[in-house]
Amino acid sequence: MVLEIIWTQKVNMNELGQLFITGINGHYLTDEEARFISDEKIGGVILFDRNFESLGQVGELINSIQELNKQTPLFIALDYEGGRVQRFKKSLSLIPPMLDIGTLGSPKLCYELGEIMAEEIKSIGINLNLAPCCDIFSQKNNKVIGDRAFGKDHETVSKFVTSMVRAFQNNGIIACAKHFPGHGPTSKDSHFELPVVKKKLDQIHQEDIQPFIKVIKSRVEMIMMAHLLVDDIDDKLPTSLSPKAHQILRDELGFKGVIISDDMDMKAITDNYGLFEATKMALDSGTDIVEFSKFESAKESYERLKESNFNSSHYQKKVDRILKLKKEYLSDHKPIFVPEIGKKIKTEQTESFLSELNKKLLS
Repeated sequence: MVLEIIWTQKVNMNELGQLFITGINGHYLTDEEARFISDEKIGGVILFDRNFESLGQVGELINSIQELNKQTPLFIALDYEGGRVQRFKKSLSLIPPMLDIGTLGSPKLCYELGEIMAEEIKSIGINLNLAPCCDIFSQKNNKVIGDRAFGKDHETVSKFVTSMVRAFQNNGIIACAKHFPGHGPTSKDSHFELPVVKKKLDQIHQEDIQPFIKVIKSRVEMIMMAHLLVDDIDDKLPTSLSPKAHQILRDELGFKGVIISDDMDMKAITDNYGLFEATKMALDSGTDIVEFSKFESAKESYERLKESNFNSSHYQKKVDRILKLKKEYLSDHKPIFVPEIGKKIKTEQTESFLSELNKKLLS
């Protein structure tokens, strides 16, 4: 089988594109997007509401993306947390905010909810969910996290994020725990500016990092770095660009999986660093995959990186980690059969479960 041959070959640096996940602009690929993804063997695509018109259309879109590299399937990523961060709301089941789920005190119910989420997005071709949030809702003015968190203390958050990670990964969806080392103790939103965290490192370890320790023990496959300036880790660089922050995750916490950046198009980065400079800093500091919501940004950063000097052996290790993960989860990839695409979404069993869940939340 072709896949079995490809996975075992030594990958050279024409696989540099595996380090990139790009957004695309519309309901269908443009010729430029298709050429770039195909020619440069780009590692994945992240989808947003701008890419969704209907279930059938998004299934066709994902099939067309996967056709661009039949030898090495792409990550097809989505932010599907539940609550207010939930793509494709028109057609997928509506999931309550995770803060509400945490109030039920039942990791078992959380696991069952995660199974439903995994089944629905897998049925349309998604294989990577940029969730769950390991952040703690510890700062009452923190609107960027708020009800995206499972709770206001690390014990609650830890119990529920581990359930959600296991639910996703046991059902064929790669989970991505975010936003390391914790976006909870901030009031600013990194989409619009660079938040500064003044907490001492020992307190961060005792609180904010605890859920990440738990999901690592639960074998989460991917962790996302936050765009935060944490003074007691690195008072010069945000954690997403800081070797010190990556060292905590790799060496102190022992995480051996794939590290991904938060969106490199967020203003916490673009207002303070050049796009290519930040991309190279993130990769050199320890990130494996840089994610861009904008196609144009991904293309520009990739092309400039390809022309630059970089440590091939250091980057090779990143490619190897990524391909190992793809081999585990994507080796049996098959195109989505579009006429069947709605059969596992909003099923009678799912609707009944969510109805009972919402009754519990109201009681």
